[in-house]
Amino acid sequence: MLVELAQALGPVEQEYLLEARQMQALSFAVHIPLVCFGVAFPALVLGIEWLGRRRADPLLLALARRWSKAMIGLFAVGVVTGTILSFELGLLWPEFMATYGDVFGVAFALEGFSFFVEAIFIAIYVYGWDRLSPRAHMLAGIPVVVAGFTGSLMVISVNGWMQHPTGFRLEGGRAVDVEPFDALFGNAFFWHEMIHMYLAAFLVAGFVTAGVYAVSALRGRRDRYVRVAMAVPLVVAAVVAPAQVLVGDWAAREVAKHQPTKLAAFEGLGRTQAGAPLHMGGWYDDDSGEVRYGLRIPKLLSLLAHHDPNATVEGLDRVPPEDRPPVNVVRVAFFTMVGIGTLMALFGVWLLLVWWRRRELPEGRWFLRVVAALGPLSVVALISGWVTTEVGRQPWVVYGRMRTEEAVTGAGGIPLGYAALVVIYTALAAATWWLLRRLARTPLEVPDGPG
Repeated sequence: MLVELAQALGPVEQEYLLEARQMQALSFAVHIPLVCFGVAFPALVLGIEWLGRRRADPLLLALARRWSKAMIGLFAVGVVTGTILSFELGLLWPEFMATYGDVFGVAFALEGFSFFVEAIFIAIYVYGWDRLSPRAHMLAGIPVVVAGFTGSLMVISVNGWMQHPTGFRLEGGRAVDVEPFDALFGNAFFWHEMIHMYLAAFLVAGFVTAGVYAVSALRGRRDRYVRVAMAVPLVVAAVVAPAQVLVGDWAAREVAKHQPTKLAAFEGLGRTQAGAPLHMGGWYDDDSGEVRYGLRIPKLLSLLAHHDPNATVEGLDRVPPEDRPPVNVVRVAFFTMVGIGTLMALFGVWLLLVWWRRRELPEGRWFLRVVAALGPLSVVALISGWVTTEVGRQPWVVYGRMRTEEAVTGAGGIPLGYAALVVIYTALAAATWWLLRRLARTPLEVPDGPG
């Protein structure tokens, strides 16, 4: 019924388009780090429990139990932020939902099913520590891990389709002859976005969790509990970080093929040219169409984008100004993501080499400071990556098919809703901080010892 109503009303001018975009961006920035913990953290918890039962190690089991309580708390917060996002899609972008809802509706339905499965089994897992047998408890944790992956998989497939719409045709202003499987899993962006996001989830969950215990170690606590709680997620993140660089190269080449204007915005390439250079840093000047103050490396962009130093790369001049994204916003986000990602990859390779040679982690304060810093930096890289993806697609909400200004609601009250959203997220952040702090201060009832 809502789809028919929105379709009947038609597109309406919205003077608060920028505020609507900012509301959606704020919700994504809050929700996406929670998605990372929803995807990766259950796997870490289950891995710790398996290792603890295999070694009959009470400290590892106590660690898994404590982390499971943090897991269910973050899941609850993610439910709130995810619900807000789902409402925003319908309230802020009714034309988008009315026109294309039949294409991705099945994906959102499957995402909802995954959510309910995860909610049921996460409760069984957390409250079944003393009520289930070890085997049954481990089995109860598996659906939590699987549902975390499948739920996010559906949302990623929809985003991939928005980048490369396929599997339908438009008739009378509405998508018809929909082929959901082709639309969601046959678009050119699905596979690299999926792998890139899942690796990012383990990077964020790993570095943030390790960073928390690195701060604890800097404050003087160096017992086995802190060492293990820092080492496990840190090693996982160190393994993932170099792989993320390779997936990022794959993603960039797909962008060069299917969204050349977005690639031109990444690099500030004003005109189409063969042997295109890459500029490290700098600021794109709209008037001249050149990057100022950056380090120019000849032919490197052609080499990275097409693996040919003399390949032609399309510039921003191929599309009119109104079809270009805000270049400097995209460039800053892109280089922030790439810079932090490279730093994490180099740190990961170094850490794995040290671990392989010494069979232990470094213990110096400089090392702990780096680990503590990589936690928030990984979140910055994550959000920068999504800014790169979503702002780089502008002015399209569905690439090449529907502009964002055509999708936005014509309703008033956007500033009031924006203010309410800020208040809600501030309260959620305070509640989450209080919950995790209270959990951290609970005594760990297990003897400390070597191991």
